[in-house]
Amino acid sequence: MGSVVEQAHNVKILGRGNQTVVLAHGFGTDQSVWRHLVPHLVDDYKVVLYDNMGAGTTNPEYFDFDRYATLEGYAYDVISILEEARVSSCVFVGHSMSAMIGALASITRPDLFSKILMISASPRFVNDVDYFGGFEQEEVDQLFEAIQSNFKAWCSGFAPLVVGGDMESVSVQEFSRTLFNMRPDIALSIAQTIFQSDMRPLLSHITVPCHIIQSMKDLAVPVGVSEYLHRYLGGESIVEVMSTEGHLPQLSSPAVVVPVLLRHIRCNIAV
Repeated sequence: MGSVVEQAHNVKILGRGNQTVVLAHGFGTDQSVWRHLVPHLVDDYKVVLYDNMGAGTTNPEYFDFDRYATLEGYAYDVISILEEARVSSCVFVGHSMSAMIGALASITRPDLFSKILMISASPRFVNDVDYFGGFEQEEVDQLFEAIQSNFKAWCSGFAPLVVGGDMESVSVQEFSRTLFNMRPDIALSIAQTIFQSDMRPLLSHITVPCHIIQSMKDLAVPVGVSEYLHRYLGGESIVEVMSTEGHLPQLSSPAVVVPVLLRHIRCNIAV
């Protein structure tokens, strides 16, 4: 049956191997977003999959609006999941918000992380003085209003923009499905948490080696953000910009992305 934590987050442990790889999804998706990568890992690694609280696959009754008003709430979940699964050290693969969640968790418990792969990650999505995050505050406010006024219409417009494709593409349809599975008030709350977060002051405290991986063209994360992370992270880091488009390249371009992720999972920065 597993613990309450494991049940709440739909934790799945697959594969065999001495090293553990944890796969953590971003906003609007769930653990199914990793389906192209998992088959390539299970022969060599123990693979831990889970759903962030608020994903459409989790029980909305468990969503605590106060706890998840900041990314710290999610970071404590990650630590609990790793402890429950008796993971002493892992390669943490975090997409989008989960890249920052894993990084936050590593500040509290660096012993649990051998390295972090940050896919499509941003410490702050909103532009600031001398910082280009990609969005003006006014645009973010409009996004919140759109979620609130007509969630279904917002999903169908947001999905192709973020994935980078039209509604006919399988990856856009897949993202639309998992996005629409979320309860609208929870989706709004999580979007507010993400877009109002500013992790920049904490970057110097992240000492675990980080592999920063992103698409050449990503509506949500300009390429300059990966260079910003590389410059200000407290530990060793490396950047790889892939020839992909969109914010969910593991879903939309698996043929390009899976080999890149496997290489970063297997190799250390010094290699």
